[in-house]
Amino acid sequence: MKKMYLIIEREYLERVRKKSFIIVTLLMPILMIGLMIAPTLMMLYSTSDQKQIVVIDKSGRVADKLQPSAEILFVEESVLSKAEACNVYNEESGIFGVLYIGEEIEARDSVQLITNSSLSPMLEENIATQISSIVEREKLLAYNIDNLDEILANVETHIELSTYLNDGTGAEESMESTSSGMNYILGLVLGMLLYMVILLYGQMVLTSVVEEKASRVLDVMVTTCTPFQLMMGKILGIALVAITQIGIWALLVISSSKFLLPTLLPADIAATNDMMLGSVVGTLGDTGYIAMLFTYLLLFILGGFLLYASLYAAAGSAVDSVQDGQQFNTVIMLPIILSIIVMTSVFNDPNSSLVFWGSMIPFTSPVVMVARIPFGIPTWEIVTSLLILYATFILTTWMAAKIYRVGIFMHGKRPSWGDLWRWIRQ
Repeated sequence: MKKMYLIIEREYLERVRKKSFIIVTLLMPILMIGLMIAPTLMMLYSTSDQKQIVVIDKSGRVADKLQPSAEILFVEESVLSKAEACNVYNEESGIFGVLYIGEEIEARDSVQLITNSSLSPMLEENIATQISSIVEREKLLAYNIDNLDEILANVETHIELSTYLNDGTGAEESMESTSSGMNYILGLVLGMLLYMVILLYGQMVLTSVVEEKASRVLDVMVTTCTPFQLMMGKILGIALVAITQIGIWALLVISSSKFLLPTLLPADIAATNDMMLGSVVGTLGDTGYIAMLFTYLLLFILGGFLLYASLYAAAGSAVDSVQDGQQFNTVIMLPIILSIIVMTSVFNDPNSSLVFWGSMIPFTSPVVMVARIPFGIPTWEIVTSLLILYATFILTTWMAAKIYRVGIFMHGKRPSWGDLWRWIRQ
């Protein structure tokens, strides 16, 4: 074990002393918090320039009822045709676009918006909603209902849905408040973070093995230790680098949520009625919850990395250059890419059959399960996924060790898949 410790120490210190490691480690928490807070703050404070839209209303039913806002100003045009208006109100005129409404509003292509620049989905939805509301109100007026405006005002209702996770006790005070929007952001950030760590540090294992094999360093090292000790020392050394980085990120994020976040966010923003922003502030301020997420993240990063690192080490030992390793690298990367595809289904339904099995199959479970955890899934599913993941790591390490002990001595010939299978069996 002393020989393995020396290899682990060398692999670990070689990487943590680099300036790039220190810079990325310190900047990543800022980026993570920014990714969670920035979208909500941008939606809350961002304002766009008011856009003027010329309205040509052939129906005579809509133009005078369109309501301006901070983003849109409607200007009615009753003289020019659609073609003439598009010619006059071009990009040089400073007008954003022309809204043409035909005589039959509900006919296909009767309502057209011709713009001089790109159109945002929110602006398009705003105009379409206004026109729909105007037409609907006209249809209601045709029924000659008395006090229609008063009735509509009384009927209009806005519901703010508060969501809680049932703890089985039925006591409201013990139920945990949840937010699907915040869960989405956390799941996306954690899933992508784990994906990048496995991919980045896994590739690091492959590159390190290939370089040492090409320089014949491994031929010298195996005179003092076994190939298995070499492989495990390299894998565990780089794994410690990843754990150190995630551990530092966890401490920085937890410390920031405890001490820095209340200082950065004024009291009026923290107490805002905006449910999404309030959920972000509340979640980041819950240090226990953040610590729990990072604990699970470390467990799945360690298991996922050990699983894939053993495969990368086997692939690196079987080739003489990084270019030759691409045929094996592509196959190893396929499950990682598949896990990202399955992860997108988590945000539609975190408990669907596809997502459940994606979080249990060890080659996709690290990314998929980490993305599911913020949605409050049962603990037994997390524990089961971890047990399967680490059991599979033991199996892949045994297979990788058989390939590694033969592959590090093979030079000048790129092995086939049949050769790898023969090395495993021998």
